[in-house]
Amino acid sequence: MSHAKTISTPSVGMQGREFAWTDADFDRVQSMIYKRAGISLHDGKHAMVYSRLSRRLRETGHQSFRDYLGWLESADIPEWQEFVNALTTNLTSFFRENHHFDVFASLLKSRSTGAPWRVWCSAASTGEEPYSIAIAASEALGGYSQFSLAASDIDSKVLASAQQGVYRLEGMKGVDAQRMQRFFLRGKGVNDGMVRVKPELSRMIDFLMINLIHDDWPFKEPFDVVFCRNVMIYFDAPTQRKVLERIFRVMKPGSTLFVGHAENFSDCRDLFVLKGKTVYERR
Repeated sequence: MSHAKTISTPSVGMQGREFAWTDADFDRVQSMIYKRAGISLHDGKHAMVYSRLSRRLRETGHQSFRDYLGWLESADIPEWQEFVNALTTNLTSFFRENHHFDVFASLLKSRSTGAPWRVWCSAASTGEEPYSIAIAASEALGGYSQFSLAASDIDSKVLASAQQGVYRLEGMKGVDAQRMQRFFLRGKGVNDGMVRVKPELSRMIDFLMINLIHDDWPFKEPFDVVFCRNVMIYFDAPTQRKVLERIFRVMKPGSTLFVGHAENFSDCRDLFVLKGKTVYERR
């Protein structure tokens, strides 16, 4: 993550901003977020990083990135979580990459009896994905008793939003009228235009904070299915490998891993075998 750049060079296009912003500041942020969350920020992210972290400077009363970053590095303070939250990208929607949910439903229907299915959604974001998983599972299994779902994220703010399960109606395009009626409550009065996930659905999900690059995952039993979609694109190759090895360890042999449409783990054939479009089986 080191870069040979002039320490005091203002970043191109950043002059005239509220705070001074140099290539050295960006290099420092790159290094810090990589160590903390495994996120590999490429050099084209200057404007995004400046914009998101400027809010943190205002919020914490710091006058420069140098002071703010030095403050962070001085101790393991709560602001670290805000720093990670600010630099985490959360793009999600209900039933995104819909073909996965068809495969998932078929998989669940393929086993007539046995222990309840254990499923993990490793990037819960604001909740659309885990709720989509829970809906698909309840439809395939005819209820809520035959599966459990853990939903985790590194970003505390999106996780809190996911737990609330409240969404704008305009953001529900992936949910048809039948599912809307069965799984959601429509807001009235001041809450008009909003929907809330029904309690019986949200009760099926255990939301928890997990940093994928830390080896302190709390799981006691292995999973039958893991959704780890559009997460690895933010990691470099060595970090991807480490995370995949850890995911491998918390999955049952022959279990299923769903990944994002832009992700390919053909160099991890010793761990996972490709079984379909962005669908892998654990060896």
